[in-house]
Amino acid sequence: MLKTDAITLTQQLVRIESTDPGSYEGKIGEFIWKTLDHPQIKLTKEEVLPGRFNIMAKIQGETDDPALIFICHMDTVVIGENWTCDPLGGEYKNGRIYGRGACDMKSGLACAMSACLELAAKTAQSGQKPRHSFALIATVDEEDFMRGVEKAIESGWVTKNSWVLDTEPTNGQIQAAHKGRAWFEVDVEGITAHASTPWKGADAIAGMAEIICGIRKRITACPKHEELGASTVTFGQITGGYRPYVVPDKCKTWIDMRLAPPVTTKDAANMVEEAITQAAAQVPGIRASYVITGDRPYVERDDRSFLLKSLKHACEEVTGEHAAVTFFPGYTDSAVIAGALGNMNCMSYGPGDLELAHKPDESVPCEDILRCQAVLITLAENMIF
Repeated sequence: MLKTDAITLTQQLVRIESTDPGSYEGKIGEFIWKTLDHPQIKLTKEEVLPGRFNIMAKIQGETDDPALIFICHMDTVVIGENWTCDPLGGEYKNGRIYGRGACDMKSGLACAMSACLELAAKTAQSGQKPRHSFALIATVDEEDFMRGVEKAIESGWVTKNSWVLDTEPTNGQIQAAHKGRAWFEVDVEGITAHASTPWKGADAIAGMAEIICGIRKRITACPKHEELGASTVTFGQITGGYRPYVVPDKCKTWIDMRLAPPVTTKDAANMVEEAITQAAAQVPGIRASYVITGDRPYVERDDRSFLLKSLKHACEEVTGEHAAVTFFPGYTDSAVIAGALGNMNCMSYGPGDLELAHKPDESVPCEDILRCQAVLITLAENMIF
Protein backbone atom coordinates (compact mmCIF):
# COMPACT_ATOMS: atom_id res chain seq x y z
CA MET A 1 0.00 0.00 0.00
CA LEU A 2 1.34 3.43 -0.95
CA LYS A 3 1.05 6.18 1.61
CA THR A 4 -0.92 8.15 -0.99
CA ASP A 5 -3.79 5.65 -1.23
CA ALA A 6 -6.64 7.86 0.06
CA ILE A 7 -9.13 5.00 0.43
CA THR A 8 -6.81 3.06 2.72
CA LEU A 9 -5.89 6.27 4.55
CA THR A 10 -9.60 6.91 5.14
CA GLN A 11 -10.00 3.48 6.70
CA GLN A 12 -6.96 3.99 8.92
CA LEU A 13 -8.17 7.41 10.08
CA VAL A 14 -11.69 6.14 10.85
CA ARG A 15 -10.16 3.40 13.04
CA ILE A 16 -8.55 6.06 15.26
CA GLU A 17 -11.14 7.48 17.64
CA SER A 18 -10.98 11.28 17.81
CA THR A 19 -14.36 12.12 19.31
CA ASP A 20 -15.03 15.61 20.67
CA PRO A 21 -15.83 15.40 23.53
CA GLY A 22 -14.11 12.08 24.15
CA SER A 23 -10.74 10.89 22.93
CA TYR A 24 -9.94 14.15 21.12
CA GLU A 25 -7.13 14.44 18.56
CA GLY A 26 -3.99 13.08 20.22
CA LYS A 27 -3.74 9.68 18.51
CA ILE A 28 -4.91 10.85 15.10
CA GLY A 29 -2.42 13.70 15.29
CA GLU A 30 0.38 11.22 15.93
CA PHE A 31 -0.75 9.18 12.90
CA ILE A 32 -0.81 12.25 10.65
CA TRP A 33 2.64 13.32 11.86
CA LYS A 34 4.11 9.89 11.18
CA THR A 35 2.42 9.49 7.79
CA LEU A 36 3.53 12.90 6.51
CA ASP A 37 7.15 12.44 7.59
CA HIS A 38 8.95 13.30 4.34
CA PRO A 39 12.18 15.21 3.55
CA GLN A 40 10.26 17.84 1.56
CA ILE A 41 7.63 18.41 4.28
CA LYS A 42 8.25 20.62 7.32
CA LEU A 43 6.02 19.49 10.19
CA THR A 44 4.97 21.90 12.94
CA LYS A 45 2.57 21.49 15.82
CA GLU A 46 1.11 24.08 18.14
CA GLU A 47 -0.89 23.62 21.32
CA VAL A 48 -4.37 25.09 21.14
CA LEU A 49 -5.91 23.59 24.28
CA PRO A 50 -4.21 21.47 26.96
CA GLY A 51 -2.85 18.40 25.18
CA ARG A 52 -4.57 19.31 21.89
CA PHE A 53 -2.36 20.41 19.00
CA ASN A 54 -2.88 21.81 15.52
CA ILE A 55 -0.51 20.31 12.93
CA MET A 56 0.88 22.03 9.84
CA ALA A 57 2.66 20.11 7.05
CA LYS A 58 4.34 22.60 4.72
CA ILE A 59 6.16 22.36 1.40
CA GLN A 60 8.16 25.55 1.02
CA GLY A 61 7.80 27.45 -2.24
CA GLU A 62 9.54 30.42 -3.80
CA THR A 63 6.57 32.61 -2.83
CA ASP A 64 5.16 32.07 0.64
CA ASP A 65 2.14 34.36 0.46
CA PRO A 66 -0.16 33.53 -1.17
CA ALA A 67 0.19 29.85 -0.41
CA LEU A 68 -2.27 27.08 -1.24
CA ILE A 69 -3.68 25.70 2.03
CA PHE A 70 -5.84 22.64 2.59
CA ILE A 71 -7.44 22.80 6.04
CA CYS A 72 -9.06 19.76 7.68
CA HIS A 73 -10.27 19.09 11.20
CA MET A 74 -9.18 15.98 13.08
CA ASP A 75 -12.05 15.69 15.57
CA THR A 76 -15.43 14.03 15.10
CA VAL A 77 -18.69 14.21 17.00
CA VAL A 78 -19.39 11.50 19.58
CA ILE A 79 -20.14 8.00 18.27
CA GLY A 80 -23.72 7.76 19.53
CA GLU A 81 -26.01 4.74 19.29
CA ASN A 82 -28.02 2.70 16.76
CA TRP A 83 -25.08 1.65 14.59
CA THR A 84 -25.43 -1.54 12.53
CA CYS A 85 -21.67 -1.66 11.85
CA ASP A 86 -18.55 -1.02 13.91
CA PRO A 87 -18.30 2.79 14.16
CA LEU A 88 -14.51 2.52 14.43
CA GLY A 89 -14.12 -0.33 11.95
CA GLY A 90 -13.50 1.54 8.71
CA GLU A 91 -15.47 -1.26 7.04
CA TYR A 92 -15.63 -1.47 3.23
CA LYS A 93 -19.06 -2.57 1.99
CA ASN A 94 -20.87 -2.03 -1.33
CA GLY A 95 -18.33 0.51 -2.52
CA ARG A 96 -18.44 2.61 0.66
CA ILE A 97 -16.33 3.13 3.78
CA TYR A 98 -18.31 3.13 7.04
CA GLY A 99 -17.51 4.64 10.42
CA ARG A 100 -17.67 7.75 12.55
CA GLY A 101 -16.03 10.56 10.63
CA ALA A 102 -16.03 8.67 7.32
CA CYS A 103 -17.47 11.69 5.51
CA ASP A 104 -17.03 14.37 8.21
CA MET A 105 -14.21 14.58 7.50
CA LYS A 106 -11.66 11.82 7.61
CA SER A 107 -12.04 10.95 3.94
CA GLY A 108 -11.42 14.61 3.08
CA LEU A 109 -8.42 14.63 5.40
CA ALA A 110 -7.15 11.47 3.69
CA CYS A 111 -7.45 13.14 0.28
CA ALA A 112 -5.56 16.20 1.53
CA MET A 113 -2.81 14.03 3.06
CA SER A 114 -2.54 12.09 -0.20
CA ALA A 115 -2.19 15.34 -2.17
CA CYS A 116 0.47 16.60 0.27
CA LEU A 117 2.55 13.45 -0.21
CA GLU A 118 2.17 13.56 -4.00
CA LEU A 119 3.34 17.18 -4.04
CA ALA A 120 6.30 16.32 -1.82
CA ALA A 121 7.30 13.49 -4.18
CA LYS A 122 7.02 15.78 -7.21
CA THR A 123 9.10 18.46 -5.47
CA ALA A 124 11.80 15.94 -4.63
CA GLN A 125 11.80 14.60 -8.18
CA SER A 126 12.13 18.06 -9.75
CA GLY A 127 14.84 19.18 -7.35
CA GLN A 128 13.31 22.67 -7.26
CA LYS A 129 10.96 24.55 -4.99
CA PRO A 130 7.39 25.07 -6.21
CA ARG A 131 6.44 28.60 -7.28
CA HIS A 132 4.11 28.88 -4.26
CA SER A 133 4.19 27.23 -0.85
CA PHE A 134 1.67 24.53 0.03
CA ALA A 135 0.42 23.65 3.52
CA LEU A 136 -1.94 21.12 5.01
CA ILE A 137 -3.34 22.35 8.33
CA ALA A 138 -5.04 19.78 10.57
CA THR A 139 -7.09 21.51 13.27
CA VAL A 140 -8.59 20.61 16.63
CA ASP A 141 -11.95 21.60 18.11
CA GLU A 142 -13.87 22.19 14.87
CA GLU A 143 -16.85 20.22 16.19
CA ASP A 144 -17.06 22.51 19.22
CA PHE A 145 -15.97 26.16 19.35
CA MET A 146 -13.55 26.06 16.38
CA ARG A 147 -10.65 27.25 18.50
CA GLY A 148 -8.19 25.33 16.32
CA VAL A 149 -8.72 27.47 13.25
CA GLU A 150 -8.81 30.61 15.40
CA LYS A 151 -5.35 29.68 16.69
CA ALA A 152 -4.12 29.06 13.12
CA ILE A 153 -5.26 32.58 12.19
CA GLU A 154 -3.68 34.08 15.31
CA SER A 155 -0.38 32.31 14.60
CA GLY A 156 -0.23 33.50 10.99
CA TRP A 157 -0.55 30.03 9.49
CA VAL A 158 -3.11 31.58 7.12
CA THR A 159 -3.37 35.13 5.81
CA LYS A 160 -5.82 37.33 3.93
CA ASN A 161 -3.99 36.35 0.73
CA SER A 162 -3.97 32.55 1.25
CA TRP A 163 -5.87 30.23 -1.10
CA VAL A 164 -7.78 28.14 1.46
CA LEU A 165 -9.75 24.97 0.77
CA ASP A 166 -11.40 22.78 3.37
CA THR A 167 -12.38 19.26 2.37
CA GLU A 168 -15.72 18.97 4.17
CA PRO A 169 -18.29 16.74 2.40
CA THR A 170 -19.88 18.69 -0.46
CA ASN A 171 -21.47 15.96 -2.59
CA GLY A 172 -19.48 16.85 -5.70
CA GLN A 173 -20.16 20.57 -5.44
CA ILE A 174 -17.90 23.54 -4.84
CA GLN A 175 -19.39 25.37 -1.88
CA ALA A 176 -18.22 28.94 -1.73
CA ALA A 177 -20.67 30.69 0.61
CA HIS A 178 -21.92 30.29 4.19
CA LYS A 179 -24.72 31.67 6.30
CA GLY A 180 -23.58 33.54 9.37
CA ARG A 181 -23.92 31.89 12.77
CA ALA A 182 -24.85 33.82 15.91
CA TRP A 183 -25.29 32.22 19.34
CA PHE A 184 -27.16 33.85 22.21
CA GLU A 185 -27.88 32.96 25.82
CA VAL A 186 -31.01 34.65 27.19
CA ASP A 187 -31.84 34.78 30.91
CA VAL A 188 -35.18 35.82 32.37
CA GLU A 189 -35.69 36.61 36.05
CA GLY A 190 -39.14 36.66 37.62
CA ILE A 191 -40.67 36.48 41.11
CA THR A 192 -41.84 33.29 42.79
CA ALA A 193 -45.39 32.92 44.05
CA HIS A 194 -47.94 30.20 44.66
CA ALA A 195 -49.50 28.95 41.44
CA SER A 196 -52.96 29.69 42.89
CA THR A 197 -52.07 33.40 43.12
CA PRO A 198 -49.83 33.94 40.09
CA TRP A 199 -50.54 37.68 40.02
CA LYS A 200 -48.35 38.00 43.12
CA GLY A 201 -45.33 36.78 41.16
CA ALA A 202 -43.77 37.21 37.72
CA ASP A 203 -43.58 34.10 35.54
CA ALA A 204 -40.08 33.85 34.04
CA ILE A 205 -41.06 30.99 31.73
CA ALA A 206 -44.06 32.92 30.39
CA GLY A 207 -41.73 35.81 29.74
CA MET A 208 -39.32 33.55 27.90
CA ALA A 209 -42.20 32.20 25.82
CA GLU A 210 -43.00 35.75 24.71
CA ILE A 211 -39.33 36.37 23.88
CA ILE A 212 -39.13 33.16 21.82
CA CYS A 213 -42.28 34.03 19.88
CA GLY A 214 -41.00 37.56 19.29
CA ILE A 215 -37.65 36.38 17.95
CA ARG A 216 -39.28 33.78 15.68
CA LYS A 217 -41.63 36.41 14.27
CA ARG A 218 -38.78 38.79 13.54
CA ILE A 219 -36.52 36.17 11.94
CA THR A 220 -39.37 35.04 9.69
CA ALA A 221 -39.80 38.61 8.48
CA CYS A 222 -36.16 38.96 7.40
CA PRO A 223 -35.43 39.16 3.66
CA LYS A 224 -34.30 36.03 1.84
CA HIS A 225 -30.95 35.90 0.04
CA GLU A 226 -30.97 34.75 -3.56
CA GLU A 227 -28.40 32.01 -2.89
CA LEU A 228 -28.33 31.41 0.86
CA GLY A 229 -32.08 31.58 1.36
CA ALA A 230 -33.81 32.49 4.63
CA SER A 231 -32.36 33.24 8.04
CA THR A 232 -33.38 30.69 10.67
CA VAL A 233 -33.46 30.34 14.44
CA THR A 234 -33.31 27.29 16.73
CA PHE A 235 -33.92 27.33 20.48
CA GLY A 236 -31.74 24.35 21.22
CA GLN A 237 -31.94 24.20 25.00
CA ILE A 238 -34.11 25.68 27.75
CA THR A 239 -34.19 25.38 31.54
CA GLY A 240 -36.36 26.90 34.24
CA GLY A 241 -38.80 26.45 37.09
CA TYR A 242 -38.99 24.28 40.19
CA ARG A 243 -42.41 22.61 40.49
CA PRO A 244 -45.74 22.95 38.66
CA TYR A 245 -47.28 24.76 41.64
CA VAL A 246 -44.58 27.46 41.93
CA VAL A 247 -44.46 30.52 39.69
CA PRO A 248 -40.94 30.26 38.22
CA ASP A 249 -38.46 33.02 38.88
CA LYS A 250 -35.78 31.85 36.44
CA CYS A 251 -35.61 30.67 32.84
CA LYS A 252 -32.70 30.37 30.43
CA THR A 253 -32.51 29.46 26.75
CA TRP A 254 -29.70 28.93 24.27
CA ILE A 255 -30.29 30.22 20.75
CA ASP A 256 -28.65 29.36 17.41
CA MET A 257 -29.32 31.76 14.53
CA ARG A 258 -28.19 31.10 10.95
CA LEU A 259 -28.12 34.46 9.23
CA ALA A 260 -28.41 35.08 5.50
CA PRO A 261 -27.30 38.41 4.00
CA PRO A 262 -28.01 41.19 4.72
CA VAL A 263 -28.81 40.11 8.31
CA THR A 264 -25.85 40.57 10.65
CA THR A 265 -25.25 39.58 14.27
CA LYS A 266 -25.97 43.20 15.22
CA ASP A 267 -29.34 42.92 13.50
CA ALA A 268 -29.99 39.67 15.36
CA ALA A 269 -29.12 41.31 18.67
CA ASN A 270 -31.60 44.09 17.90
CA MET A 271 -34.28 41.44 17.35
CA VAL A 272 -33.50 39.89 20.73
CA GLU A 273 -33.64 43.29 22.44
CA GLU A 274 -36.96 44.15 20.81
CA ALA A 275 -38.42 40.79 21.82
CA ILE A 276 -37.25 41.32 25.41
CA THR A 277 -38.85 44.77 25.56
CA GLN A 278 -42.11 43.41 24.19
CA ALA A 279 -42.09 40.47 26.63
CA ALA A 280 -41.55 42.76 29.62
CA ALA A 281 -44.69 44.65 28.64
CA GLN A 282 -46.67 41.41 28.28
CA VAL A 283 -45.44 39.82 31.55
CA PRO A 284 -45.01 42.60 34.12
CA GLY A 285 -42.29 42.11 36.71
CA ILE A 286 -39.83 40.07 34.66
CA ARG A 287 -36.32 41.19 33.80
CA ALA A 288 -34.36 39.74 30.90
CA SER A 289 -30.77 39.93 29.66
CA TYR A 290 -28.68 38.27 26.97
CA VAL A 291 -25.10 37.61 25.96
CA ILE A 292 -23.69 36.82 22.52
CA THR A 293 -21.57 33.66 22.77
CA GLY A 294 -20.85 33.12 19.08
CA ASP A 295 -20.45 35.55 16.21
CA ARG A 296 -19.57 34.17 12.77
CA PRO A 297 -20.29 36.50 9.83
CA TYR A 298 -21.90 35.27 6.63
CA VAL A 299 -19.65 34.64 3.63
CA GLU A 300 -20.93 35.42 0.16
CA ARG A 301 -19.58 33.88 -3.03
CA ASP A 302 -17.08 36.05 -4.91
CA ASP A 303 -16.90 35.02 -8.56
CA ARG A 304 -13.63 36.95 -8.90
CA SER A 305 -11.90 34.42 -6.63
CA PHE A 306 -8.76 32.94 -8.19
CA LEU A 307 -9.16 29.78 -6.13
CA LEU A 308 -12.76 29.34 -7.29
CA LYS A 309 -11.73 29.63 -10.95
CA SER A 310 -8.81 27.24 -10.41
CA LEU A 311 -10.95 24.69 -8.56
CA LYS A 312 -13.64 24.76 -11.23
CA HIS A 313 -10.97 24.12 -13.86
CA ALA A 314 -9.45 21.23 -11.85
CA CYS A 315 -12.88 19.62 -11.40
CA GLU A 316 -13.58 19.83 -15.11
CA GLU A 317 -10.13 18.51 -15.96
CA VAL A 318 -10.59 15.44 -13.73
CA THR A 319 -14.29 14.67 -14.21
CA GLY A 320 -15.01 16.14 -17.64
CA GLU A 321 -18.02 17.91 -16.13
CA HIS A 322 -18.80 21.33 -14.68
CA ALA A 323 -18.95 21.36 -10.87
CA ALA A 324 -21.96 23.15 -9.42
CA VAL A 325 -21.08 26.13 -7.23
CA THR A 326 -23.39 26.37 -4.21
CA PHE A 327 -23.20 27.18 -0.49
CA PHE A 328 -22.25 25.17 2.60
CA PRO A 329 -25.23 24.86 4.98
CA GLY A 330 -23.09 24.72 8.12
CA TYR A 331 -19.97 26.63 9.17
CA THR A 332 -16.45 25.44 8.41
CA ASP A 333 -12.84 26.27 9.26
CA SER A 334 -12.45 28.03 5.90
CA ALA A 335 -15.52 30.16 6.64
CA VAL A 336 -13.93 31.30 9.91
CA ILE A 337 -10.86 32.37 7.95
CA ALA A 338 -12.97 34.17 5.34
CA GLY A 339 -14.94 36.03 7.99
CA ALA A 340 -12.01 36.91 10.21
CA LEU A 341 -9.58 38.00 7.49
CA GLY A 342 -11.88 39.13 4.67
CA ASN A 343 -10.34 36.45 2.45
CA MET A 344 -12.39 35.82 -0.72
CA ASN A 345 -10.38 32.70 -1.61
CA CYS A 346 -11.94 30.35 0.96
CA MET A 347 -14.28 27.47 0.09
CA SER A 348 -15.20 23.81 0.54
CA TYR A 349 -14.81 20.76 -1.70
CA GLY A 350 -14.62 17.21 -0.42
CA PRO A 351 -15.94 13.66 -0.62
CA GLY A 352 -19.25 12.50 0.79
CA ASP A 353 -22.66 13.93 1.61
CA LEU A 354 -23.12 16.24 4.63
CA GLU A 355 -26.57 14.75 5.26
CA LEU A 356 -24.83 11.53 6.42
CA ALA A 357 -22.51 13.35 8.83
CA HIS A 358 -23.06 12.88 12.58
CA LYS A 359 -25.52 10.02 11.92
CA PRO A 360 -25.35 6.30 12.76
CA ASP A 361 -23.75 4.27 9.94
CA GLU A 362 -21.98 7.35 8.56
CA SER A 363 -20.32 6.44 5.27
CA VAL A 364 -18.61 7.78 2.16
CA PRO A 365 -18.50 6.37 -1.40
CA CYS A 366 -15.04 5.24 -2.49
CA GLU A 367 -15.63 6.79 -5.90
CA ASP A 368 -16.05 10.15 -4.14
CA ILE A 369 -12.73 9.67 -2.37
CA LEU A 370 -10.93 8.89 -5.64
CA ARG A 371 -12.55 11.84 -7.42
CA CYS A 372 -11.66 14.26 -4.66
CA GLN A 373 -8.12 12.91 -4.37
CA ALA A 374 -7.56 13.46 -8.09
CA VAL A 375 -9.09 16.96 -8.03
CA LEU A 376 -6.98 18.07 -5.07
CA ILE A 377 -3.77 16.80 -6.65
CA THR A 378 -4.61 18.43 -9.98
CA LEU A 379 -5.57 21.69 -8.30
CA ALA A 380 -2.35 21.82 -6.29
CA GLU A 381 -0.12 20.96 -9.22
CA ASN A 382 -1.78 23.63 -11.37
CA MET A 383 -1.56 26.31 -8.68
CA ILE A 384 1.85 25.88 -7.06
CA PHE A 385 4.15 24.49 -9.79
